[in-house]
Amino acid sequence: MTLEELVGERLVIGLPGTRITPEIVRHFTELHAGGLILYRINFDSPQQLKKLITDLEEALGRRLLVTADHEGGRVIMFRDGITVFPDNLAVGGAGQVDYARQQGEIEAKELRRLGLDVNLGPVLDVLTEAYSPNIGIRAYGRDWRQVAAMGAARIEAMQNHGLSACAKHFPGKGHAPVDAHLGLPVIGSTWAEMEAVHLKPFAAAIQAGVDLVMSSHPYYPQLDPYPNMIATFSRRIIYDYLRRELNFQGVIAS
Repeated sequence: MTLEELVGERLVIGLPGTRITPEIVRHFTELHAGGLILYRINFDSPQQLKKLITDLEEALGRRLLVTADHEGGRVIMFRDGITVFPDNLAVGGAGQVDYARQQGEIEAKELRRLGLDVNLGPVLDVLTEAYSPNIGIRAYGRDWRQVAAMGAARIEAMQNHGLSACAKHFPGKGHAPVDAHLGLPVIGSTWAEMEAVHLKPFAAAIQAGVDLVMSSHPYYPQLDPYPNMIATFSRRIIYDYLRRELNFQGVIAS
């Protein structure tokens, strides 16, 4: 395998529409991209979506890792063929861990039927009293114990039914003051503060055998003081802590 292929198989890229074109096939071929991420713009119907995946894989002559953000609530990518579950905050408000477990089982069966391999969820960020412009209703709540229990239950159910789960956003950004899609959040929490709350659900997810962990993009100056070193690029946070201290051996996504 060449260096280009080794790099390429780690790339997960999207498509501009609902059907495969020669340009799309050439793009995947040139990049050696190993994965596909699906968004709302790629979906007309369950039948169309399955054909899109099949057509691309047949044109490439190989399988792709097919992914999507399917958190529930307002973060879903498909209109039909799936159950639209409430947002995580509503599930957390119900206080029943089994609801999260049942959601994981159902979404695994539905997404596998559509041709997906990975659900880029659940969100394991813990809310605080601070305003959370990006996480908010996507989190299970303020109690890390509830977040950890519901997240682990949903992950186990998803993966027991053939769909890989992804715990996000490591090391925890439920208290990020800025949406990381729009700017650079700076989170001043110390390691002690993070370990007491925000890292707990990720440790539980790893214990539950989660296949993927997704890194986050805030700057945590107390965790890695290198100027503006966002978590995704931080060796201290990703390698030293996630890989070595938490002993996560699965896939790290960004």
